[in-house]
Amino acid sequence: MLQALGEARIVVTKRCVDVPDLMASAASGAAAVAVVSGDLPRLDAEAVMHLLRYDVRTLGVSADPSAGERLARLGVVETTAPDPAAVVAAVLRVAARDVVADPDGDDGRATGRHLDEGRPSARGRVLAVWGPAGSPGRTTVAVGLADALAAAGRPVLLVDADPYGGTIAQQLGVLDEISGLLAVARMANLGTLDGEALARACRRVGDRFDLVTGLPRADRRVEVRPDVLGTVLATAADGSDVVVDCGFCLEDPDVPLARDRMTLDALAAADEVVVVGTAEPAGLARLARGLVELRDVAGGVPLRVVVNRMRPTLGWSERDIVGMIEGYARPLGVHFLPEDRAAVDRALVAGRALSELGESHLRAALTELATALDPSAPVLSRAAARPAGRRGLRRRLAG
Repeated sequence: MLQALGEARIVVTKRCVDVPDLMASAASGAAAVAVVSGDLPRLDAEAVMHLLRYDVRTLGVSADPSAGERLARLGVVETTAPDPAAVVAAVLRVAARDVVADPDGDDGRATGRHLDEGRPSARGRVLAVWGPAGSPGRTTVAVGLADALAAAGRPVLLVDADPYGGTIAQQLGVLDEISGLLAVARMANLGTLDGEALARACRRVGDRFDLVTGLPRADRRVEVRPDVLGTVLATAADGSDVVVDCGFCLEDPDVPLARDRMTLDALAAADEVVVVGTAEPAGLARLARGLVELRDVAGGVPLRVVVNRMRPTLGWSERDIVGMIEGYARPLGVHFLPEDRAAVDRALVAGRALSELGESHLRAALTELATALDPSAPVLSRAAARPAGRRGLRRRLAG
């Protein structure tokens, strides 16, 4: 093989002994392609991503026809048979390819796939549910939205991706101590995650939807490597709509192992972000600041705002709140969920979804939200007109 590469005027800069040696060699900038055996120990998605950061594309060589699919999930550009002529031709092809994106850039994540490869047309949507600090009810909305979408007959997967420790399992009475998120993250990093493997890691919630349980402790978020969550969500969206419960913090976007990396990866993978805030003065102030932060971090992702715990005793109307929100963002819609403590308490105590406990005002409002999120339904705002009283509300929030 080395002779064939030499005859093709391809320079072999080094024969590496293992993956750490290969990763160190990539930093020199001397190579454009890494040719690796399909069964190379410790070759995983993190190693391939490291190579991409130095503009080194990975070519797999294997006699096993099934190895190509596994290596492709790691980000390997192409896999070829161990024939000298085939390897030479593959090296030339891979060297001429562009990666999808700079792994450290703002416009996407590198996958090592060719630019003309797109997502399958028949796929579910990824809906990231995010909210600022202050307990706006983000997890309750995420669970209720997944429940409402499933009640409408859609296959739904709910993913608990809160890096500060998930609580959805406890909220729904799932007592399994095994973290589904850690399980699928490990499989994604090894390139073994597919639809069947994902299904095995999920827990069924009643007869409604599937759940990937979250982190058992916040310190274990380091086991979910950067960009792995995006792979998990893309795999999940092949067969269902995906609702992701994100963390609240958006700091440290440039630190690969920052705690908030999971949240940023979920937002980057989302087709739409559902932003949750509360209707009282402090909650609306946090929501306004959060919309500005979110615009800076995920400016290209469509937003839909949900104002939770709305009640008439606050002294302002839905139109007032819509006007305030539109001063900071242009969401697809603004939706209001009523203060319904009794329904939430019944669900929490029973460890059940709202739909399993009969009708309630909150369930009806979540059903309206799910209908608005249906891609075949028209996007409507319940209070589209900008009110005359907007300045007064913003002044009260600022004070």
